[in-house]
Amino acid sequence: MPELGRIYWTRQGLRLAYSVVMIWLAVAVMTALTAKAPPVSGAGPSVAGEVLRGMFDRAVSAAALPLVVAAVLGIAAAVITRQDVRRRDPVRRFTRQQRREGMARAGGTCELEAGFGRRCGRPAEHGDHFYPWSKGGSTSLQNFVAACARCNRAKRARIPSPGQQQRMERRRREYLPPSSSVSVGERQPLR
Repeated sequence: MPELGRIYWTRQGLRLAYSVVMIWLAVAVMTALTAKAPPVSGAGPSVAGEVLRGMFDRAVSAAALPLVVAAVLGIAAAVITRQDVRRRDPVRRFTRQQRREGMARAGGTCELEAGFGRRCGRPAEHGDHFYPWSKGGSTSLQNFVAACARCNRAKRARIPSPGQQQRMERRRREYLPPSSSVSVGERQPLR
C-alpha cells in the first residue's frame, strides 16, 4: 500500500531532521562558546562575569534558530502521535476466528523476516499487527501476521518499511493459493 510507505518515510524524515537539528544545535553552541571573546579591560570578578555573560549571550543567540526548528519538529511529531491515537481500532485483540484463520494461512509458521528477506522458520505463537495497533493499525485479518515470540519482540511497535511489506507479500505468494490475497497491512481511518 502506498499509504503505508508514505507514513513510513514521513516518520523516517522527521527522525533524520530531528537528528540533524540536534547536531546543528550542538555545533552552534560549541562554536559560540569557543569563539574568541573581545578583550575586556580590567581585572577581578567583574571581568570574569563579563566574559561569562558574553559567552552565554553568544551561546543563546547561536542556539535560537536550531531550537525554533526543533520545536517545530516536536509539534509535527505531537500532531502525528495525536492522529495515531485517534486512529486506534477500538478492538485491540484479534478474535479467535481471526487468529485461527491467520495461523492457518501461515501454516503455523512465523511470517516475519529472519534475515536477508527470508521467512523465519520458527513456530508461530502470536498474532501480531503488521501495521502496529498503537500507530493506527487495524485489528483485521489483512493486518494479521503470525509471529514467533522472538520476531514479535524484535518488531515491537515499529512501522514496517515499504520494502518489508513488499517482501512479506512476495513470501506469501510462495505459500498461499493463487486465489488468496497476499496484501498485508491495514490502517484505521481517521475518526
